[in-house]
Amino acid sequence: MMMKILRVISLLMDYPTAELVAAEQELSRAVQQSPLAEEQQQALLLFIRQHCQQDLLSWQEQYDGLFERGRSLSLLLFEHVHGESRDRGQAMVDLVNQYKQAGLGIAVNELPDFIPLYLDFLSTQGEENGRLGLQEVAHILALLACRLEQREADYAVLFHSLIQLSDMALDLDDLRSQIAAEEPDHTAKALDKVWEEEMVNFMDNAESSCGNNNRPSEGQRRDQHIPLNTELLNASAVDRA
Repeated sequence: MMMKILRVISLLMDYPTAELVAAEQELSRAVQQSPLAEEQQQALLLFIRQHCQQDLLSWQEQYDGLFERGRSLSLLLFEHVHGESRDRGQAMVDLVNQYKQAGLGIAVNELPDFIPLYLDFLSTQGEENGRLGLQEVAHILALLACRLEQREADYAVLFHSLIQLSDMALDLDDLRSQIAAEEPDHTAKALDKVWEEEMVNFMDNAESSCGNNNRPSEGQRRDQHIPLNTELLNASAVDRA
């Protein structure tokens, strides 16, 4: 049942919709049938119950406030590995090609390193490959879990569930210590600073240019694990965040 719980967490980590709320009972049943430990199941069931029974607009506002303001909680994997460097673009191309090799076609407007999409992909690859895929990004999942804890956001339970499913032994206390002194990047002041920096970079690039004239298909391959093509992925993501 690991594949089904990956799909459930993928849905819960994506933008909340009325369809997701309507599927509360089905989501809860999948959690109860999952290989997660009892304590983790109960935490995940509480998350589902509380969010599906609250006002949808309030849930959407919480989601936007966490994942759409600042980069520290970005749901894009390579944001925590490559930042805005050119390496990120190449990593995205490589990941798209790896999806294609596995028989997965994604929409033009979908970013391949969006964690819910990556989880949806893993949910079709069989238990062993799914676990290997989680292990490759476990350090990023742990980083996000600890940052969500710091923000007192219950979304941390989704990431702790994935870490448990990965069977990776991670020192979360050490990670919590590392991020304790991080400056918040979701405040109005921090967001204004990022906007100003991006505008300066945009203008510099513009002047330079002027001067220089969804969901995997049934036919998806399951016979092998296709690793993410990045040697930095298992390094500490804190330094790159």
